Amino acid sequence: MCGVCGYLSRRGPADATTIAAMTRTLAHRGPDDERTRVDGPLALGHRRLSIIDLSEASSEPMANEDGSLWLVFNGEIYNFAELRRDLETRHPFRSQGDGEVILHLYEEHGLDVARHLDGMFAFALWDVPRQRLLLARDRTGKKPLVYHDGPELFAFASEAKALLAHPGVPREIDPAAFAPYLALGYVPTPATFRRGIRALPPGHRMTVTAAGASAPERFWQARFEDGPDLDEAEAADELRRRLTMAVKRRLVADVPLGAFLSGGLDSSAVVALMAETAGGRVKTFTIGFAGQPAYDETAHARVVAQHFATDHTEFLVEPGALELVDRLVFHHDAPFGDSSAIPTFLLSELTRRHVTVALNGDGGDEVLAGYLRLYGGALAEEVPAWLRRAAGAGAALLPEPRDRRHVLRYAKRFLEAAPLPLADRYFRWSAAFGGCGARLLRPEVRAAADDRGVLEGFRSRLPAAGSPLARLLQLNFDSYLLDDLLVKADRMTMAHGLEARSPFLDTAVVELGARLPDRLRMRRGRGKLVLRRMLQGLLPPSILERGKMGFGAPLGAWFRGDLGGLVRERLLDRGSPLYAHLEPEPVAAIVADHMAARGDLSQELWSLLTLESFLRQERSR
Repeated sequence: MCGVCGYLSRRGPADATTIAAMTRTLAHRGPDDERTRVDGPLALGHRRLSIIDLSEASSEPMANEDGSLWLVFNGEIYNFAELRRDLETRHPFRSQGDGEVILHLYEEHGLDVARHLDGMFAFALWDVPRQRLLLARDRTGKKPLVYHDGPELFAFASEAKALLAHPGVPREIDPAAFAPYLALGYVPTPATFRRGIRALPPGHRMTVTAAGASAPERFWQARFEDGPDLDEAEAADELRRRLTMAVKRRLVADVPLGAFLSGGLDSSAVVALMAETAGGRVKTFTIGFAGQPAYDETAHARVVAQHFATDHTEFLVEPGALELVDRLVFHHDAPFGDSSAIPTFLLSELTRRHVTVALNGDGGDEVLAGYLRLYGGALAEEVPAWLRRAAGAGAALLPEPRDRRHVLRYAKRFLEAAPLPLADRYFRWSAAFGGCGARLLRPEVRAAADDRGVLEGFRSRLPAAGSPLARLLQLNFDSYLLDDLLVKADRMTMAHGLEARSPFLDTAVVELGARLPDRLRMRRGRGKLVLRRMLQGLLPPSILERGKMGFGAPLGAWFRGDLGGLVRERLLDRGSPLYAHLEPEPVAAIVADHMAARGDLSQELWSLLTLESFLRQERSR
């Protein structure tokens, strides 16, 4: 796991000072080494987090045997041992690491190299004879890769801050980013919060020369369907085989490793399989919230840790942790509306004191259907339209609960959105500000924001055919997983030089989950049926039968308590750069309604706080 950057100058040779400055911005991603290379118009930079083969032989930028190819690579290739056994019969290897296989695969397969890699990766490969740069990003988008394509240069990096260290990369904020951010809490790929910076989509590659850049080209995509009927026991056995292999591959490291353990089904499954396959006691790490039982899972994690006799460490988060908002925004290079970034950041920081690699349960809900909103979206399709309209009208009679996680709030949201078409319904459940965040924008910003285009973009990700559940799984996989969960996991772990590995996002596991029949996914509101069957007899019954809790912070109580002053200071200051873009009156109304307990608007407040922090940091540059 590392940080990569580079650029191809279209107006003369590259500059060693510039690439050094870009590379330094990524020090948190790779604390172990920093190297750069300039080759005519091309400059490459690499910050190394040493995981496999700690020797200098695996340092990057890395060349093939004759120096005709140069590579910078971020991630892990989980099938590198198999690839190497085949390649070393025809190619000399100088390292024991996984990056070198990319160079030799390119020598044999050219631009199709990424199709042969199974792992999490973002890489850039410079072909000296062809004067061609190849960029590629892993199948699900676990590793980031952003770029700027301008008339004078093409630049790329793991994070936008490295691009902005190049004086030729514009830093102008894109007004069109405000509407999707206020609706979803993120800006959907390939857009970013800046006009001149794009994100390479997952499962895509692109080539760049002095003459120009190709359009990103897809080399893989998960396709969810209501698959052919399977025997439940056979499906569970196959899932166990694939997930066990995924865990084994992710235990390869020359540094200490452990696992995040929430006590939920997914992380507990990973720990269970680690305990079966890893040598020695598994190190597990949990974070909780004292005095907040609706958010604290430490007791459940403790049950799993005791069951598998892990070396277990617990951390507790205090309300003052919210003052991390500026650091979180710095590492995201943008506002970020998911408040679970707070515990993820702190858990990563504390875990890094003990290990360098941590396995997690990310992707289990997305691949195997763990969200109640998926079931609700599909269920509503079976209800007659007239009854859904009546339900929507009746929703207004229900009170707005004080607690965001109250069951009445879920019922109210379900009924309000029931009359809407499938994509619109799911958008309403996923969106902050009731899906109408553009109403907060100043008129001149709203004109560029295209609020309706946000919904249209969301609709476009919903497949036109298939079962409602499979279509929603596809939509969720291509939106929320990619632009929320995986961004959070990468930025918050790499902020501390901690590598996170996700067995549920292994290619073989994803492809199995994508073609399961719906009847093995979810039934009567209970999801991940095949996983539950797989884990029978492996996990304690109390864990196996648990409902989904979700990973978040008790912001509602914090904002009304110790952190109320911070909210008022940041959001009610008319001199804030926030109000160059937003109207102050609706923001003040949100603050007042939350403080008066007329509803739980903590998600909206967090989205506004991170936006304010981003704009303030930009103004101070």
